[in-house]
This record gives sequence, structure tokens and C-alpha cells, in this order.
Amino acid sequence: MRAAVLHEIGQDKLDVLDDVEAVGFGPGRVRIRVRATGLCHSDLSAMAGVLPQPGPFVPGHEGAGEIVEVGEGVSHLKAGDRVVVCWLPACGTCPACKRGQTHLCLAGFLNAGTPNFKRPAGDVFGFAGTGTFAEEVVVDAGCAVPIPDDVPFDIAALIGCGVTTGLGAALNTADVEAGSSVAVIGCGGVGISAIQGARLKGAAEIVAVDPVVSRREAALKFGATKAISPEELADAKQSVTAGEGFDYVFEVVGRSATARTAYETTRRGGTLVVVGAGALDDFLQLSMFELFFDEKRILPSMYGGGDVLRSYERAIALWRAGRIDLAGLITHRVSLTDINEALDQMRTGVALRTCIEI
Repeated sequence: MRAAVLHEIGQDKLDVLDDVEAVGFGPGRVRIRVRATGLCHSDLSAMAGVLPQPGPFVPGHEGAGEIVEVGEGVSHLKAGDRVVVCWLPACGTCPACKRGQTHLCLAGFLNAGTPNFKRPAGDVFGFAGTGTFAEEVVVDAGCAVPIPDDVPFDIAALIGCGVTTGLGAALNTADVEAGSSVAVIGCGGVGISAIQGARLKGAAEIVAVDPVVSRREAALKFGATKAISPEELADAKQSVTAGEGFDYVFEVVGRSATARTAYETTRRGGTLVVVGAGALDDFLQLSMFELFFDEKRILPSMYGGGDVLRSYERAIALWRAGRIDLAGLITHRVSLTDINEALDQMRTGVALRTCIEI
């Protein structure tokens, strides 16, 4: 079968090969025919070595498709079922799951150390234990979440990561208060979803911050009340909040420099939500005095900070009701053969989300 493979960490191009085989099928596992997958910035981060990932590997973790085959002991799925790929499944038995923090379950991360594919040259891993830039993938049954028939594969794929992460940051982690002021730094697919979440919660002012003009223009269509470049953020803090700072600031870039700016843009007693996935060796520096004196809440948001399955259901319900726009997030479409074109679209910022149709 065909799959897009990164041979070595640090390479900037993927090699689309037809000699890849999805492996690991057996009890408790399912085989999925991938139909659509989104390109998330985390895929690029893993390729660059910013996020830890063994190689060679097949990127992709934001996917949807249909069940081809189910292993022994899998009773809730059958061949032909439409599913979204969940890269962070909950085991249900670990301390985090028992506390109700299923998004902090580590079971999914353990899958990342087991090869999902093989080639004549040897084993190939799947990013985040999945690897959806392939025609088929074999995963634990818990990674395959059934979706209703009326949800298109491309929409379902977005719910599998970016939409759930951005919406959840606003709805779950921050629990944005109606009438509040919000700034979102980084307005790709995740940032736009955070904007939509803040709008749903009734934020009065939502300032979108991004260096790319097309993304700023898009942010206004999705609910931002103002869209500015990073250089204009200080002026916006003054004009929108009279210099006090925003009630909520979402950092959706994953860099310490941006997080520091976000902290300084948050009002005293306000909330900084860290959504971007950054590098292990990129440290955010804060003084002990300012932590005490400013009393700003710093809230990391992992995968939307809530129960993943409930978040999927909520996103679908909001989409059906017309309360959120998911189709509009897909600004570009390419085939698997043209996957490197999608990478360029992400790197230059021209795409909110590129859908890879497989």
C-alpha cells in the first residue's frame, strides 16, 4: 500500500512509497482504511525533531476512515463502520482516567514506541502511535471512535485533533467567561477553533494575532472582533483593554518567546492558556516575584483539556447546529501523492488546514 514516509528526523520532505505494509493486527486491534486526514503542525514538529518521535515514521494523526477488519475481542466495531482516529485513547484504568482526566492517559503514548508499519528495509513507526498519511493503519480498537453517517470524513478528521484541541482550550481549560476579552496568538486551524470556542462562550472582544494576512482575514470570519499582526499586539492591548491586559490569552504557537509575550499581554489575575506543543529544551522563564504578584493563572491545555469522546460528540453537535464552521477550516485539498505541497502550505501559513484525500 501507499504511505508517506520520513526516513530521518530533520528531513523536510516525505517520500510517498508503495511498498509499505500496516502491521500489528490481532486481538483488540482494528484495521482502518484511511479516507481523509488533516495536516497538523505537530506533524511538522515531529519531522523536525521538536516533538519526540522514533523514525523512520509515517506522519499524520488527524484522520478518519472506515473499519476494514476487527480483531478478536473487539465487539463495539465491525467492518464498514465509519470512524475518527483518536491518537490519545483512554485506557479507563490508570490513575488519570480514574480521576476523570482521560486526556492525560499515557496509554496512547506507549503505542508510539511500537512500529505500525514495515517495509522491505525494516520497521516504520506511526506518528503518535497512528500514522494516517497512509492508505491503511492498524491501531488499538480504542483509537477508532465511531462517527455518525452524516459526518463527512474530512470534517471528522479535523475533529480528531485540531478542532478538539482549540475548542476544548476555550470551553474546557479556560472556561471563558461571557463578556470577557480574549487574545489568540497563532491562528491556524487550532487557533481558529479556539476563536470559535471563545465566541461560543460569549467573549466580548476576541483579538486574533498572526503574521499571515490571509489567516488574519479568516479569523474575522470565524468570530474574531479584531485581527492584527504580532507587532500590533501592544497597541491592541492598550486600545482594547486600556493597557490592563486581556482576561484570557491563548498561546497556540508552542514557543517560549510567544508564551512570554502572552504572559505579558494577560492582565493581572487573568488566564494564560498554553495550547501550542513546544520543544523539550525550550524553557519559559518567569520570576518568582511576578508569579506571586501578578496572580496570573497559567493553564496548559492538552488535547482540549477534557474527555476526548465527549469533546468529539460536542463538536459534532455544534457543527450540526451550525454553531461552528468546520468546512471553512479546510482551505486546501491535495492527494497523498502531493503531500509535500501540503507541507509547504503549512510552513508558509497559507493554509488553515489542508485535507489530504487518500
